[in-house]
This record gives sequence, structure tokens and C-alpha cells, in this order.
Amino acid sequence: MGIFRKDESKPVMPAMPDGTPAPAAVRKERKVSLKTDEITTILGKGSEFEGKLNFEGTLQIEGVFNGEILSDSVLVVGEGARVSAEINVGTVVINGEVRGNVRAKNSVEIRKPGRLYGNIVTPSLFIEQGVIFDGNCKMDNIDKAKPPFPPRVDEKKEGPAEKKEG
Repeated sequence: MGIFRKDESKPVMPAMPDGTPAPAAVRKERKVSLKTDEITTILGKGSEFEGKLNFEGTLQIEGVFNGEILSDSVLVVGEGARVSAEINVGTVVINGEVRGNVRAKNSVEIRKPGRLYGNIVTPSLFIEQGVIFDGNCKMDNIDKAKPPFPPRVDEKKEGPAEKKEG
């Protein structure tokens, strides 16, 4: 077959040993509990990206990301993903590890085995049993102008201690 020739063969569907199509229960499919048509962009497993990321649609991260993420759309952090970023999106679903602050206009979901080390500002929050969330949460409508995040607990700096005269 030539490099640019269109492959006319039919897609291969999972099949049982006798050749009959596999039932849907046998096929491994992971569904993301989102009200979205489909994932439009994937930062795949084994990939690394650093910088400022803007996107439309639904972005799923399975690799490593460092930087800043901005969108009014949906961000899905996959189970094996490691994200270190300031996140400002419409909706975020965390199944992997996120280090940084999260602002979501619609909702934040942290699902097992997700881990979030940072602060959350969102009007709607779902935390599944068995996840790790180390930070603060402010449930507020963020469509209004708001001041930036408060510092994370581990980022607060102590001032010099004053000596008492006595």
C-alpha cells in the first residue's frame, strides 16, 4: 500500500473467539461523567508541555503539564497525569495529580484516585471519597470580578518575631 493511498478496509471491531462481535460489556471503555459531546484535544500519556495553554472544547491531559491553563471549557486531568499549573476554566474533572490553584466558573470534580494540592474557587464542588485535597475552598460565583487567590497554606510567609521588652 502506498503512503498516500486511502485504506479501503473496514475498521476492526473487537470480536469473540468464534468471530462474533464482542458485547459492549467486554470492551474496555472509560466514560467521563461530563455533559459534553466529546473530547476535542488530548495531551497524551508520555507527553510533556510547559507554558500557557488556551483551548476550546474539552481538553484531556494524560501526560505532564507545567504552566497556566485558561479556558471557558472543560478540562479533564487523567489518572496518570501530573499538572502543576494555575487553572482558570469552566469545568475541571481531576482524576490525576494537580498542584496549583483552580478557578472554575461552573464546577470542580475530584474523582478517585485524584489529588489536588492547592486552593479552589467554584460555585459547585464534588469530592469523591478516597481522594486527596490539600488546600482551601471558596464556593462562590466567580463571574464577578474577584481578587486573586489567597496564598496556599504552605506558601504563607511568617514575619519576623517581635521582641518583648521586659
